[in-house]
Amino acid sequence: MFQKLEDVEKKYVDLTQKISDPEIINQQTEWRNYMKEHSEIEPIVMKYREYKKVKQEYEDAKEMMNDPELKDLAEMEMLEKKEKLPQIEEELKILLIPKDPDDDKNVICEIRAGTGGDEAALFAGTLFRMYTMYCERKHWKLEVLNENETGLGGYKEISFMITGKGAYSRMKFESGTHRVQRVPDTESSGRIHTSAATVAVLPVVEDVEIEINPADIKMDVFRASGAGGQHVNKTSSAVRLTHIPTGLVAECQTERSQVQNREYAMRLLRSRLYEIEKSKQDSELANARKSQVGSGDRSEKIRTYNYPQGRITDHRIGMSIYQMEDFLNGNLDEMIDNLIAADTAEKLKSE
Repeated sequence: MFQKLEDVEKKYVDLTQKISDPEIINQQTEWRNYMKEHSEIEPIVMKYREYKKVKQEYEDAKEMMNDPELKDLAEMEMLEKKEKLPQIEEELKILLIPKDPDDDKNVICEIRAGTGGDEAALFAGTLFRMYTMYCERKHWKLEVLNENETGLGGYKEISFMITGKGAYSRMKFESGTHRVQRVPDTESSGRIHTSAATVAVLPVVEDVEIEINPADIKMDVFRASGAGGQHVNKTSSAVRLTHIPTGLVAECQTERSQVQNREYAMRLLRSRLYEIEKSKQDSELANARKSQVGSGDRSEKIRTYNYPQGRITDHRIGMSIYQMEDFLNGNLDEMIDNLIAADTAEKLKSE
């Protein structure tokens, strides 16, 4: 580990010189890349330098033990530094875990009603409201890309983009099947129903990260349906893109402009193709550095919302929260923080 830290520190010194070089500053793209790399490794270097400082102070205190007059003071100093060193070592191990390159990206979320008919669609609506309120708490921007509403106020499916710092790093843990147990409004006998909705969280990717051949795209335009004003039935502004090699389809009909709907649909398609490519790479890596906590498999039942008990249980970490209303009002941080901690612990095991 310490040899790796030495190498990181050398790289940091080299990058510090480069980002101060006037010639490189004039090459804006190159300079930005160096700046990004510099800021990414800076926390590791600062923590490593703290470790070396504390270790040196420990060695100095050890030397002072030979002086009878300073022995008591030196012993206290040694004990303090001895306790601190393992703590810093643990922090360094965590900092050295390879960062998910997608963590800082914006996300596209897709919620689809699963088993349970109208009740599943209503639950999809509940999840969408929950994420909307979570975005408000985090000061993230949310834009609806496509929606298929039901008459009762639920959604057969809805896709939306979240723009905000670290959106993917937290939202990625929401991918999977969410199950609800509650008495539907339409149930006269008071019987508890179980239904489900699936959530997919995809990082927003740029053209350079996933290249799509324009010849592989079939575009259809159609009239938007649902709410949206008078233009809905008068203009063919809705866009459906089909990626011919994979059969993937992306739609967007929330904007008045066909151009903007096409742009959003392309973002959605690009993110889906990126997810497929990323899944292939993950399977090739097998279990190396792959945490089950953050695998994001949509077929995996990740969480149950039990209304009669007022309980939300995340099955990946066995954690239950008994504050249903608060949770559904977007207070997800406690659960997500625990998922991140479990994911980090899993990655430390595989290091």
